[in-house]
Amino acid sequence: MADNQKPEVLAPAGSFDSMKAAVSAGADGVYIGGSRFGARAYADNPDQEQLLEAIDYAHIHGVSLYMTVNTLMKERELGELYDFLAPYYERGLDGVIVQDLGAVACIRQWFPDLPIHGSTQMTITGVHGARMLAGLGVRRVVTAREMSLEEIAGIHRQVPIEIESFVHGALCYCYSGQCLLSSFIGGRSGNRGRCAQPCRLPYTVTSKESSGSYILSMKDLCTLDLLPELIEAGINSLKIEGRMKSPRYTAGVVHVYRKYVDQYFAEGRAGYQVDPADRQMLLDLFDRGGFTEGYYKRHNGPDMIARKEKPAFRQGNQELFDRLDRLYVQAEKKEPVTGCLKVREDQPLTLELELLTKEPGPGKKVRVQGEKPQKAQNQPASPERLEKQIRKTGNTPFRMENLETHLQGQVFVPVQSLNELRRQGLEALKESILRPYRRKAEPGKSLGGRAPGGKRDSDGRGSCPGLHVLLPDAKALSRVLEIEGVDQVILESDGAESGQWRTIVEQCHGRGIKCVLAMPVIFRKQAEVYFEKRLLDLKAAGFDGILVRSLEEMGYLRDRGISCPLVGDHNLYAWNHMGRQVLAGLGCDRVTLPLELNARELADLEPGAGMVVYGFLPAMVSAQCVKKTVSSCSGKPGWLMMRDRTGKELPVRNHCGFCYNIIYNPHPLSLLDQAEKILRMGLWSVRLDFTKETGDQIQEITRAWAQRLSGQEAAKAWAGEFTRGHFKRGVE
Repeated sequence: MADNQKPEVLAPAGSFDSMKAAVSAGADGVYIGGSRFGARAYADNPDQEQLLEAIDYAHIHGVSLYMTVNTLMKERELGELYDFLAPYYERGLDGVIVQDLGAVACIRQWFPDLPIHGSTQMTITGVHGARMLAGLGVRRVVTAREMSLEEIAGIHRQVPIEIESFVHGALCYCYSGQCLLSSFIGGRSGNRGRCAQPCRLPYTVTSKESSGSYILSMKDLCTLDLLPELIEAGINSLKIEGRMKSPRYTAGVVHVYRKYVDQYFAEGRAGYQVDPADRQMLLDLFDRGGFTEGYYKRHNGPDMIARKEKPAFRQGNQELFDRLDRLYVQAEKKEPVTGCLKVREDQPLTLELELLTKEPGPGKKVRVQGEKPQKAQNQPASPERLEKQIRKTGNTPFRMENLETHLQGQVFVPVQSLNELRRQGLEALKESILRPYRRKAEPGKSLGGRAPGGKRDSDGRGSCPGLHVLLPDAKALSRVLEIEGVDQVILESDGAESGQWRTIVEQCHGRGIKCVLAMPVIFRKQAEVYFEKRLLDLKAAGFDGILVRSLEEMGYLRDRGISCPLVGDHNLYAWNHMGRQVLAGLGCDRVTLPLELNARELADLEPGAGMVVYGFLPAMVSAQCVKKTVSSCSGKPGWLMMRDRTGKELPVRNHCGFCYNIIYNPHPLSLLDQAEKILRMGLWSVRLDFTKETGDQIQEITRAWAQRLSGQEAAKAWAGEFTRGHFKRGVE
C-alpha cells in the first residue's frame, strides 16, 4: 500500500436532505449549490438560510462543505457575486468550485483565504493547464472526466495543486465546458447549469437505421475496481456525481465508496477485493445500461455508450431502499460526547463536555456552570437520576457516550436546572466547534475599470474591424488571398503539413495579410506529441499569432518558449471584463467573444475583441468518436452526418490527429444582416469560420463580408438555411 494520505470521499448534494444523507453515510466532503451561480439550476438547491445551516451541520460532523459557483457569469452578474458569497464565507464555507476566470479573480481579491477549486467545466486536461490554475491561486483542480490515470499522475508529480476526479455517476458525452448543443437547440446552456441533456436522445447516422439509437448516451461511471490505482495516482478527492439524484442514491453510493477507501487503507492492495453484491447495489440505485470504468485506462470506446434508452420503469430493490432510508436518510447522525457532571453543596453545578473525535484541534471541550444545588429536604439527588437527565441530548447533534457523575452531599437539584445546564453545555460545545470556522469578510472592493481594448468614436461606432478568415486547410487559401479586404488568415494546425507552414505564411505576407496558426480544440498527449515533433517548424514559420483554445495550450506554448501574440478563442470564456483581464495576464493579447451572449450583453463588454460572424459552430467536442461507435476506427479524418429526431442533420468531424470529435450545429451562423449593429460594437475583428464549405462558398462568403465592411452593398453570404445563433436571444 502506498503512503498516500487518505483521499476525501466527496458527495453530491442537490438538497439539504441529500447533504444530511451524505454525511450520515460517511462522506468527508459535500458539494452543493446555492440559489445562484450553480451548474445544476434545476436541483432542489437550498436557500441562504438552509445553506448556512448546512455549513454548520457539516462542520459539527467533521465534514467539509464546498459550494458550486461553477457557471459563467455575465458582466452585470459579476458585481452581485460578493453579496451572494459573503454570508457563506463568514459562516465558514470550505471552498468554492468555479468555472469563470473572472469569478476566480474576484474571489481571490475579496476572500483571499477562501479555497478555490477549478471546475471540471474549465476543461483542464493535463499538467500545463493545472500549472496555469495553480499560478492563479487555485488550490484544487477538478480534472476533465476524459483524463487518463497517467495524465492525472503527471499533474500530481509536477504541479503543487490538489486533484479532484470523478469516480462514480453520469458521464457527459462532451468535454465539460465545451458543450453548446443544449444551448443552440433551446437556449438552455450547460455553462449556466440548465443543460437539457440532448445527448440522451436518439440519433441516426447510417442509412440502415430507421429510428436511430442512443449513440451519445454514456453509461454511468463506476470505479470500484480502480480505486487503488486512482488513490496511488495522487487523487486527493474522489468525486461522486449526482446532485440531481435522491438522498437515498447519495447515501448508498457514499456508503459503498467509503467502505472500499477504508478497506484499501486498512489492508492495502493485497487485501483489496470488491464484493459483487456492492456492484449490484450500485446498479440497483441507478442503471442506465451497465457501468463503465470511463477514460482512466483508455481514450474512448463504443462499449462506453449505453446505446439504448433508459427504461421508464424497472422493478426497484425495495429492501435496499428501505435499509438506506432507515440507516442514512431518516436517521439523525449524532456525534459522541463524553461528559463530567459535578454536583457539590454550596457550589455551582458544573458540566464538562468533550467531543470524541480522532481529529485533534481546538473547540472540542467546554465547561459550563449552573445554579447552586439546594439542600435536600426529603429525597436527595442520586447519581443515577442526575445522569439520566443529563444524557437526554434530544434533537441536538450529539449523543452522550460516557458520563461521569460526581455527587457530594445531600442535595436536591430541580429538573429544570439540570435541563438548563445540559442545554447550555451542548450549545456551548456546538459554538466552540463552529467558532474556528467563522470569518469576517472585508467590504467588497471595486472590480476596477474595464480591460484596455479598442476605442469607440464619439458616435459609438468603432473603427472598422479587420476581416479574419479561419480555414480548415490550405485548399482554398489562394481564393481567399485574392479578396481585397482580408486582414488575416487563420489556419487549423492539422490543415497542412508543418513543412508547408512557412510557405503559407509567406504567401499571406506577400499579399499584405497576416497569418495565424489555430491550435486544436483539445490539447492532450496526442497534441503535445504532434507539436513536439514540429516545434522547430513552428518557431521558423513566422506566424503573426496563435489562436489558443485552452489554458493547456497557453501553458504549453509558454513552457516551450513560443512568444508570438496569442488570441483566445470563443471557448476560452471571457463573459466579463475580469475574465478578460485574467486572460490578458496569462498572455492573451486578444480574445474572441463567447457564442452564448446576445447583442446587448456583448455590448456590455469592453471593445477590442474579435467576434465570429459566420460558420458552422461547434456544438460538442468529445473524446468519443461517432464513427468508431457506429462502425470502426479508420484513423483517417473525415465527415459524417448525424440526424436528430426532428430530421435536422448535424455535421460530425473526427479529428484523428488529435483524437477528438466535433459535432456541429445543423445550420451555419450568419450575421451579415446584423452588420450595422456589429460595426457599432468597437470590435477588433470579425471572423469567418470555415469547416465543410466548398472553395466557391468560401470565396463567395468572404467577398460578401469584405464588401460589407468596406461600405458596399453585399450579396447574401449563405444561400441555404442559417441561424443568428444567440446574437438576438442569448441564454438564461
